[in-house]
Amino acid sequence: MLNSRLSEYIRLAASGETVLVTDRDRVVAEIGPPRPTRSPILASCDYLLRQGQSVALASYDRRMNAIADTMNIPLLDLDQA
Repeated sequence: MLNSRLSEYIRLAASGETVLVTDRDRVVAEIGPPRPTRSPILASCDYLLRQGQSVALASYDRRMNAIADTMNIPLLDLDQA
């Protein structure tokens, strides 16, 4: 069932929902939006933004940039620097 509806679950995660994956009525995984606390840098940016501070991120790490984008953290273009 998971495989046949994976696209739907990914869309739910992209919209902010968390999908619990179960095996024999036991939760074994979660599919959800990225969590800022997984990266101390993103967690700090998130905290500062919630405090009303101006924050921008500059990174060559595409994954970090993608997560920052979903968190509405402004990104600086390092190729333009």
